[in-house]
Amino acid sequence: MSARRDPAERQQLDLFRALPGRMAPRDAQDLMSWPFFSLSKSRRIRPIDFGMGEVSIRVEATQEHGMVTIWDADVLIWAASQIVEARDHGLMTSRLMTATPHEILAFIGRSDSALNYDRLKAALDRLQATTIATSIRQPSVRRRHRFSWINEWKERLDGNGRPRGIELILPDWFYAGVINDAFVLTIDRAYFDLTGGLERWLYRLVRKHGGRQRNGWSFDLGHLHLKSGSLSPFKRFAFELRAIVRRQPLPGYRLGLEADDDGETRLTFERAGDARSPHRPRRRFSTGAVDKSGDKL
Repeated sequence: MSARRDPAERQQLDLFRALPGRMAPRDAQDLMSWPFFSLSKSRRIRPIDFGMGEVSIRVEATQEHGMVTIWDADVLIWAASQIVEARDHGLMTSRLMTATPHEILAFIGRSDSALNYDRLKAALDRLQATTIATSIRQPSVRRRHRFSWINEWKERLDGNGRPRGIELILPDWFYAGVINDAFVLTIDRAYFDLTGGLERWLYRLVRKHGGRQRNGWSFDLGHLHLKSGSLSPFKRFAFELRAIVRRQPLPGYRLGLEADDDGETRLTFERAGDARSPHRPRRRFSTGAVDKSGDKL
């Protein structure tokens, strides 16, 4: 459980109680497109230091907790889904949220066991301890917004020491992106069944860039390696990508590998069940100019 950073912040925020029932999972597009999370379950201390065009991201971990992982980001997907659901029903939303561990774990497809509860607390610690500095959504490329994924969190216990709930405060940067409908996408609930960090990251990237485009998109592998923030050497990264293409685990999308005009291998993706028209080629991502969203084309 983390120490409070600013007691006055809690006093200024209304408490948002998590909504009951099943709802669609929503993800923040900025988190889907850029390297904010470790893709490994082993502890990572080495920072992510990423720059592309006008976008810069630095993610720093602590020795005690390590860097936040892409599995920890499930908590942020839960929070985004709650906020969007409440907003769409005309209900009050807030950065100060409370829920039971069971509600969070059930949403992200995990059983309500003591082990998973301990894992949830460890995830909250990493979300609070990891710091991010980024130029994304800043008025000037020279400016950086520095924050943690959770400003603070605490457990609420009953008289017998049993957990009654969890309270957490989200940062302004994340909350502002979620409350703006243009920055949020619905994802397939089967995402939570993906076990590999790379395939989870790849699904989010494909969902963000490919969306529901009927004609498919493609990335060169070097560009993907850079955007992943992975510590794996490029050859290992490419080997793992090829294994994912063989397995086809991404819900709703079909992956492929093809050589471009220069003989370089590209990862292609399109919606499962869609036939790509030979007259409308896939949109390609490589190492060229930067589009309006800050991503390279």
